[in-house]
Amino acid sequence: MMSPRYRAITRANIEQTAFWGRLDPEVREAIRIVSLVLPFRTNEYVCDALIDWSNVPNDPVFQLTFPQRGMLEDDHYEQLRSLMGEDASDALGQAVDRIRYELNPHPAGQLTHNRAVVDGHVLDGIQHKYRETALFFPSHGQTCHAYCTFCFRWAQFVGIEDLKFASKEVEDLCGYLRRHPQITDVLLTGGDPMVMKAAILERYITPLLKIESVRSIRIGTKSVAYWPQRYVTDPDADDLLELFERVVVSGRQLALMGHYSHPVEFSTDVAQDAVRRLRSAGVNIRMQSPVIRHVNDNSSAWVDLWTKGVQLGCIPYYMFVERDTGAKRYFEMPLVRCWNIFRNAYQRVSGLSRTVRGPSMSCFPGKCHILGVTEVGGQRAFCLEFLQAREPDLVRRPFFARYDPKASWFNQLEPLGPSDAPFFATGDDAPAYTPLTVRSN
Repeated sequence: MMSPRYRAITRANIEQTAFWGRLDPEVREAIRIVSLVLPFRTNEYVCDALIDWSNVPNDPVFQLTFPQRGMLEDDHYEQLRSLMGEDASDALGQAVDRIRYELNPHPAGQLTHNRAVVDGHVLDGIQHKYRETALFFPSHGQTCHAYCTFCFRWAQFVGIEDLKFASKEVEDLCGYLRRHPQITDVLLTGGDPMVMKAAILERYITPLLKIESVRSIRIGTKSVAYWPQRYVTDPDADDLLELFERVVVSGRQLALMGHYSHPVEFSTDVAQDAVRRLRSAGVNIRMQSPVIRHVNDNSSAWVDLWTKGVQLGCIPYYMFVERDTGAKRYFEMPLVRCWNIFRNAYQRVSGLSRTVRGPSMSCFPGKCHILGVTEVGGQRAFCLEFLQAREPDLVRRPFFARYDPKASWFNQLEPLGPSDAPFFATGDDAPAYTPLTVRSN
């Protein structure tokens, strides 16, 4: 019988697990070396219930949670392997840090362009990228029950303070919200806020209920897949659901942005029970994940994921494109392949699953939606639009990029013609921070 108690598996204790000796030597070496650079954390539930060990290393959840050889460049890997074989702890640490900074730890201007500013003072742990939405990084929620190997927030977990977002001061957030009443949605993110005890989470959420302009509270979480016991058997699971009910009774929408990456994450009784309990508390669960090589790079996986989610009452929300950070080269695919996977899956599901949008790139200007591949004036082109944008006037205005079968990210695309150029004008060379403009209708 599976233990209801959470037990983490990390680089420090993995060699004491029952499965360690069954792994091929090269797989064990890759875990030791790659986990020096990229964060590694999983747990017994993920290992016992979600991974098919007869299919390792190709099992999708093993790929999702365990470091793989290809996640580092060959020269980086060989450099670290040579340093591990010597008494060179200082040199090893310096090499690890250099590699981390080369992996674009904060994509899409997170560190420089999204910061919340009041009277010239940057508020730590708050981001304001879109007019109506603020992100808050509660300091108590800056870890996860298990780390996804593709995670674009991997830099939160490696112990380098100048790469980390976090704030203990919910008062700063509330003050910022009062100054910016156009913000209607607050997203608690991390890490994973659902690692917090209910009593701690309550300290962050309750003050938001006193701000009239806040209409929706979102919580980004992978716990629904990696530790669904959080809502079923954890000692404070009932307290947590009571807190969620209070949010709903206050007239706000509470949405859990459930990071479901593969249909196997719905396969256990406890995962399905978690969804039922959350829905009974009035919580909406919206499903989102990137499409990533080695994990869900086929349309059947998405059909099964969306269909099972809808059956349980979840709402398919986003299929993202893997961001340009961390182990991107290991997981990335050409944009045209991402689009084909989405299109083929979309054609095979009912209307209830067609709430999903994608593939979408969360790039510097905003969320860029790949509508498809078409022909314009005799030239093959990507048809694109922004679902969200730093500049709201760009939203839902179709534009075109030259077709490139190898392109895997927005900055590899070029405008098709002069009328498309303004959509590409806001790039990484934009000013460090521009306060968002409040527009009247």
